[in-house]
Amino acid sequence: MSKINYKSVEEIELIRESSLLVSKTLGEIAKVIRPGIKTIELNKLAETYIRDNGGVPAFLNYNGFPYSLCISLNDQVVHGFPGQHELVDGDLVSVDCGVIKNRYYGDSAYTFAIGEVSESVRTLMRVTKECLKLGIEKAVAGMRVGDIGYAVQEHAEKHGFGVVKELVGHGVGTHLHEKPEVPNYGKRGSGVKLEEGMVIAIEPMINAGRAGVKFWNDGWTVSTVDKKPSAHYEHTVAIRKGPADILSTFSYVDEVLQEKINN
Repeated sequence: MSKINYKSVEEIELIRESSLLVSKTLGEIAKVIRPGIKTIELNKLAETYIRDNGGVPAFLNYNGFPYSLCISLNDQVVHGFPGQHELVDGDLVSVDCGVIKNRYYGDSAYTFAIGEVSESVRTLMRVTKECLKLGIEKAVAGMRVGDIGYAVQEHAEKHGFGVVKELVGHGVGTHLHEKPEVPNYGKRGSGVKLEEGMVIAIEPMINAGRAGVKFWNDGWTVSTVDKKPSAHYEHTVAIRKGPADILSTFSYVDEVLQEKINN
């Protein structure tokens, strides 16, 4: 898709519906993710939940991707395959989910700590989430894509972390990946101008160590070159004149995780 696809108010509401189904699916994952569970079980749960709620898993068979979730462990950045791997205490797991409902896509990702993780991993998770928030704050009509990228990059690098450059955020709508590309690095005031009616996925992918990544022979999995962990958070947002309208939410995940702490 070479041109930007602007969305009507009605279309944005349909994307919101799809994005909320993604958010609820991640909430379901949060309920069961724990040491001892196999990542393929998370994939099955997500596919069933999405279909039971009137959606279709957007990733399944997308360009040949064989699963409904991307599940990336520890030094894997994105696009990891679910499988027979059993999660263990100390794992860092990023879960990326997409849904098609009423012909429109929603896309969101969340990184989970399994059991007790190190303080440095906690910091990586916190800073990556802050990068997402800071990027979204720049997603306002009149700003530019470079303003989002700069906000993400500046915050991550200030903490000594590496910003992945080979993979980027993107427009979302009737296709999973639309124009414009939304890098997590950039110069203020550069790139495509943000306008009302644009819907984009902002998704910082931040490495604990170096920014470099390597691509696996499976054609999908991407991991850090130095084997240090990576975190990934993503929201689908609509551009407005005022603050961005965040169409996905982490509230379902946060509710479950808070409940786990309280119990």
